[in-house]
Amino acid sequence: MSVFQENLGKTERRAGVSLALIYAFRMLGLFMILPVWALYAEQLPGATPLLAGLALGIYGLTQAILQIPFGMLSDRIGRKPVILVGLVIFALGSLVAAFADSIYGIILGRALQGSGAIAAALMALAADLSREEHRTKMMALIGASIGMAFAASMVLGPLVNEWIGVSGIFASTAVLALIGVAILYLIVPDPLHTHFHSDAEVQSGALADVLRDSQLLRLDFGIFSLHFALMCVFLVIPLELRDTAGLAGADHWKLYIPVFLLSLAIMLPFVIVAERNRKMKQVFVGAIVTMSLAVAGFILASDLISLTLALLLFLAGFNLLEASLPSLISKTANATQKGTAMGVYSSSQFLGAFAGGLAGGAAHGLWGIDGLYMSVIAVLLLWLLLAASMQQPRYLSTYLLNVGVRETSEIDGLTRQLAAVTGVAEVSVIAAEGVAYLKVEKHVLDDEKLLSFMVTDN
Repeated sequence: MSVFQENLGKTERRAGVSLALIYAFRMLGLFMILPVWALYAEQLPGATPLLAGLALGIYGLTQAILQIPFGMLSDRIGRKPVILVGLVIFALGSLVAAFADSIYGIILGRALQGSGAIAAALMALAADLSREEHRTKMMALIGASIGMAFAASMVLGPLVNEWIGVSGIFASTAVLALIGVAILYLIVPDPLHTHFHSDAEVQSGALADVLRDSQLLRLDFGIFSLHFALMCVFLVIPLELRDTAGLAGADHWKLYIPVFLLSLAIMLPFVIVAERNRKMKQVFVGAIVTMSLAVAGFILASDLISLTLALLLFLAGFNLLEASLPSLISKTANATQKGTAMGVYSSSQFLGAFAGGLAGGAAHGLWGIDGLYMSVIAVLLLWLLLAASMQQPRYLSTYLLNVGVRETSEIDGLTRQLAAVTGVAEVSVIAAEGVAYLKVEKHVLDDEKLLSFMVTDN
């Protein structure tokens, strides 16, 4: 068995699971109010549709501003201190929101929640704690936890709201953040070495190249649009379920559970087809069309059945695109700039959440629910035009190989040797890191030959 096919080592599994839990707890804290917020905001003193949207999405603005600086700070003072500070800020924001008695207090609390921007530092710590050849598995484990946290939030939000209310949701997220601190210091291993990783961190020198890449910018606009649509829709869907479909707020979770599970079941075959049959662009564009039709369906829906079908289509398209976009970033970005590309991508995601909350709230206040839906359709159609004109993705996988720290004079020869290995499409060797960043065709890759270049004595 190739080392690329081996499972994570014991320390890597411990690190991956514990970091995934920290990330998932934080995402739960951000998203659990999503399915219940619209109904709660109506009761808050001073609330307007605009302020309700701002409260829902403002975490995205502070997160987008601070995540890259926090990641860079972790290179200087260490990963765990930065993550600790971020979790404490997040807990503080959760408590501010829990005890708020007006919309303005919620806005402040949500802004503080986003200010605990630990995503980049968590990814950097995950890179420190994983061998190069297994880093993709580590990142995939953390990525899966994000998806599971979002799914859980759709169900737990309404349930927890019934037990202890929205203030209780915010208080429970503060507890989750403090549990994250305990996990960080009691379970997450301490890295033997902390250093920069081109595949997991933002390089300031690579930002200009990433921001000039029209294919990456299309994907950045895609994740912006996806989370713009999510925030807009959940500003009003709970109201629609109550007022149009006649479903009491206490019963919303009974709808969310089967709809979300079924949306995942619908999504999975398309993910498989996209990868195995190399139909990524076609499936991707089709999912945007599906989301657009679903939002149009919200406008036309007049009862519980039609609204449920539209929500099912929306979530199926959302889940498919949420799963596909990181893969497309990985396929498109230069292997040595993947960390920078993912940093810009993540910032675009958070900005989309902020813009969706703000613009969705404004549209709701000015033009009503249908006006909000029309705004979402306009953004999705613009995304559709950009996606339809994107290049077919290259079906290459990123592999990292520890080749040991080399003299600069050795790099050209080593690069030529690696490029000659069957299945290797691109090679970049970073001498200071001692890592070769490769783009490969997995189905024809000569693993044995490639691994002959690997240095194992770390």
